[in-house]
Amino acid sequence: MKANALLRRFGLAAPVALALLLCACAKQELYSNLSERQANEMIAVLKTAGIDSDKDVKEGQFSISTSSSDFPNAIRTLSAQGYPRETFDNMGQVFKREGFVSSPLEERARLLHAMSQEIANTLTNIDGVVTARVHLQIPEKNPLSDKPQPASAAVFIKYRADKNLSSQITQIKALVVNSVEGLAYDNVTVALFPAETMPAEAPKQQAAATPVAQISRGGTPLLAGAAFGVLALGGGGLLWLRRRGTAHEEAPAPRVAAGSAPGKSRDLVAAEMQNALRRAAGRK
Repeated sequence: MKANALLRRFGLAAPVALALLLCACAKQELYSNLSERQANEMIAVLKTAGIDSDKDVKEGQFSISTSSSDFPNAIRTLSAQGYPRETFDNMGQVFKREGFVSSPLEERARLLHAMSQEIANTLTNIDGVVTARVHLQIPEKNPLSDKPQPASAAVFIKYRADKNLSSQITQIKALVVNSVEGLAYDNVTVALFPAETMPAEAPKQQAAATPVAQISRGGTPLLAGAAFGVLALGGGGLLWLRRRGTAHEEAPAPRVAAGSAPGKSRDLVAAEMQNALRRAAGRK
């Protein structure tokens, strides 16, 4: 009975433990539809922060994933470094004609958008820049006015906290001024904002102290091995307990001599029989 109870308890606990193990080891996708270069850069950032990740490709598009336990920390790390990067349109994409005739307003909007994109793309190549946006304001020329309205530009830059771009504001403004015709140096505004620092590795190390977290970072091969080991161990334990319970049930019960009182041993029964024979012989 005791073996059967243990058997039933183990049979209920093994599937639950296996389900918890599989849930903890499951991979969760971070971002998809990435270029190969951006996916490699994101994996390198996560690796530097002590977070394991995987890269998958499907139909020419890349995606990265990590374990469920590392998912929040991975999102914060990539966001602090400006990933995923914004995709910039080039001149050919902006001025791609979809009809036979374009209005002057469409042509002007495409021109301003293309110029902003090109300048922002150039600024993101500066060391330490996480992301950059450029907004241009170029009024149309009024043929009835002798004095043209001045153009202006606003530049937003998010940079890494370990870099100091304050000393490069002059060069950034000069780059924007020389990229737009008729734009004065004093009409360019550059706003710098530091990015969040990368999360410390303490949560990673604490999570690694638990066996489930260690298995979850081992990838699919280790996950499959752990699941197979749990199934093999559980199956072996169930078989052993089943055989042990069957052996106890089939064991023969001890024989008791006929006419003897319950609970007496064989020696006591034999002694009583001998005493009875001696008394019978003495009477004769």
